[in-house]
Amino acid sequence: MRYRFFGKNIEPACGYCELGKITRDGRMVICRKKGVVYKHYHCKKFVYQPLKRIPRRKPQAEQFDAKDFSL
Repeated sequence: MRYRFFGKNIEPACGYCELGKITRDGRMVICRKKGVVYKHYHCKKFVYQPLKRIPRRKPQAEQFDAKDFSL
């Protein structure tokens, strides 16, 4: 599969599949094909929906002082 958004090496998961809808608790997905499944589950009917995917946050940079750069 070729994915244009968020890179090409995306692991399939029902959490961001076009056929699934995440439940209110956020742990399960209601799939049109398989019923209720975990959001990290995937099947052969997986269709990537980039707008459902929540990218990981970047780690915050540490705060440095001028003393950290002096010898």
